[in-house]
Amino acid sequence: MKVQVQSIHFDADVKLTDFIQKKLDKLETFYDRAIDAEVILRLNNEGIDNKTVEIKLNVPGEQLFAEKSNGSFEAATDHCTEALRRQIKKYKEKVLAR
Repeated sequence: MKVQVQSIHFDADVKLTDFIQKKLDKLETFYDRAIDAEVILRLNNEGIDNKTVEIKLNVPGEQLFAEKSNGSFEAATDHCTEALRRQIKKYKEKVLAR
C-alpha cells in the first residue's frame, strides 16, 4: 500500500516513517484492497498529549479516517491503526451485506 507521510512543524525521521509504514501494512491483513493512506503528523503546543496523528485510508468507494493525540507519535499511531481496524471490520460487513 502506498503511504504518504506529511510532518507539520518538524521533520520526521526515517525510523518513525518506517514504523508508520509497518503499522499500516498490518492493516492489509484485514482488508487487502486498500488503495493508499495519507498520514499527517502534527506537533501541538498544549498539554502532555501534544503529538497528533491523522490517518486517511482510501478503500474502494469510501475514505476511512482516524485522528489521535498522545505523548508520542508511536502511541498515537497505534491508537489510529486500531481505530482503522475497527472501521475496516464495519466496512467489510457493510460490503458483504450488499
